[in-house]
Amino acid sequence: MSQVLTPTLSLTNHQSPLVNDTFTVGSRTFSSRLLVGTGKYKDMNETGAAIAASGAEIVTVAIRRTNIGQNCDEPNLLDVISPDKYTILPNTAGCFDADSAIRTCKLARELLGGHNLVKLEVLGDEKSLYPNVMETLKAAKVLIDDGFEVMVYTSDDPIVAQELESMGCVAIMPLGSLIGSGLGLLNRHTLSLIIENAKVPVLVDAGVGTASDAAIAMELGCDGVLMNSAIANAQNPVMMAQAMKHAVWAGREAFLAGRMPMRKMATASSPQTGYFFQ
Repeated sequence: MSQVLTPTLSLTNHQSPLVNDTFTVGSRTFSSRLLVGTGKYKDMNETGAAIAASGAEIVTVAIRRTNIGQNCDEPNLLDVISPDKYTILPNTAGCFDADSAIRTCKLARELLGGHNLVKLEVLGDEKSLYPNVMETLKAAKVLIDDGFEVMVYTSDDPIVAQELESMGCVAIMPLGSLIGSGLGLLNRHTLSLIIENAKVPVLVDAGVGTASDAAIAMELGCDGVLMNSAIANAQNPVMMAQAMKHAVWAGREAFLAGRMPMRKMATASSPQTGYFFQ
């Protein structure tokens, strides 16, 4: 669901060129349409620097793999990404059935003082990390009934996306390609179908490899893009985080501006009359 509006343009002071262009997920409203993860960085300092450079407001954390207070003797990620500055989005990465995903979300809610915005991710197998749609649907129903605001990772199937939305998920997050693959958006047509039909935000999740992938997702009309590997696995993660920030801006502006129609034949960009020599 992309709100087409005419934002005020401002390029001063290195701010986003899109002023007052926000999107709402559940009960929360955000300005940055780039969401980032916290895994695969070499250390906590690099994690914090890259996230800051991205301009992201939502930072997703794998509860089963990351310490946010459940292990008192280990470094706490929240010391780097303070909940006072970022919206922490607990995710259920590493869960392969509905029950473990539900337990993980409840643990996150307890650790974060009642926080109810979560990213549901139920995987089908360890090799492809493709979503298990049946278990995802089962977990989503339980979590929504329990008061969670569920952002859901899913396949790029438009019918599944509609079902998850009708259940009450606050954002649909179809994959662009396999998690961590960096292959980009392999099926833009089905993503477009999901976007056209959705009344909640649609965010590409998984598969982004470089800035052009993020820009394409936004040009299609996605409300945002979530990524981790594309930034963390870059040779310079902080620089790549900045590149992704600008790519999301550029793609969003291009979507709002409205691209020119594609044509099979050439069309001159200059006038066809009024030549000096005729």
